[in-house]
Amino acid sequence: MAVPGITEDELALIRSVVLLRFIRRILDRDARILEESGVLKSPELYTGIIRGAERRASLVQHEIMAEFQKRRIKFLRLTQDEHGIEAEYLCRGYGGAIKMLWPVLRSEISSRIRAYLGSGSTSFPETPLSEPTMI
Repeated sequence: MAVPGITEDELALIRSVVLLRFIRRILDRDARILEESGVLKSPELYTGIIRGAERRASLVQHEIMAEFQKRRIKFLRLTQDEHGIEAEYLCRGYGGAIKMLWPVLRSEISSRIRAYLGSGSTSFPETPLSEPTMI
């Protein structure tokens, strides 16, 4: 649904809030699994990194919610089915909705989680590097 006068920036804010909800849940779940697994020798090292990413995502979400208040945007409901999700919102009194398909969501969530973890989009080589030369 198109909302009269809504800007691309406002739609991006709404989309970000939806993504951040998923990101925070995923990071929390992953940290809990690492903490409870008993498999790692030092799980606190890894969970600390994940919890830091979770805090960064939380801060961004709070900033966006403050921007929502300024722009009179209210997040109403999030529904999901086998195709993707639909987020309903109010913007200056007008109701609207955005839909996102699962493949797009997964890709965007993965990219943003990398950024919050601090690895950005850097990919690591799949082949081992050559041995260092001794001098």
